[in-house]
Amino acid sequence: MYNASLIIPIFNEESNIEYLFEELKNPEVYNLLQNIVYVDDCSSDNSLEILEGLAKKNSKIKIIKHKNNLGQSACILSAAEKLSVTCLVTMDGDGQNNPKDIPLLLSKYFLDEGLFLVGGIRAVRKDGIIKRISSRVANKIRKFILNDDCIDTGCSLKVFDRRLFLRFPFFNGIHRFLPALYKGYGKKTFFIDVDHRPRKYGLSKYGTIDRLFRGVRDMFIVVKILKKHNKTHD
Repeated sequence: MYNASLIIPIFNEESNIEYLFEELKNPEVYNLLQNIVYVDDCSSDNSLEILEGLAKKNSKIKIIKHKNNLGQSACILSAAEKLSVTCLVTMDGDGQNNPKDIPLLLSKYFLDEGLFLVGGIRAVRKDGIIKRISSRVANKIRKFILNDDCIDTGCSLKVFDRRLFLRFPFFNGIHRFLPALYKGYGKKTFFIDVDHRPRKYGLSKYGTIDRLFRGVRDMFIVVKILKKHNKTHD
């Protein structure tokens, strides 16, 4: 078992929770984790009830409840503040990330000395054409401006240092810019190709155009954070 906990933000994913947890129960994944922390981001469907039912049967499951819909970044922050592990693992609750990739990322993180972040790269994305194209454009712009060495910062499957994460100035959207922040703080990062699957049930909760504009805004927030950090550490 690693000193690591898995964080899964949940917003209206009632149809995906149980089958994804069945995959997480694979001993090759389950036995590596201290906890599996679900953060219910004020779901309006039966997600919370399903999570509470699973938690009664599985001692590793922890549930954090948001009274308002705050977004994925806030979900990760809520869990990180309550946990005491050294390492966080994050993945989406929609089932598109494959839990079988978690051991690979954890092994790389803990066996390669000096790593602070290991990120997944969705080599073959199973999203719609518009989402894939817009994401590719956004990634190229971001990589050019931030020089973060990452061609797919939007992949939610990541392993990273908890304590440094909590030192970053928080903003809504920070989860998409962790590679840039860790590298900008002088820390070693690494990226591995991972599986990406079609969504089985439900629809994406994030609009492509809206996410693109927010991504551009957030990119310049990161630029300011890194400039301030570099200035204070010159």
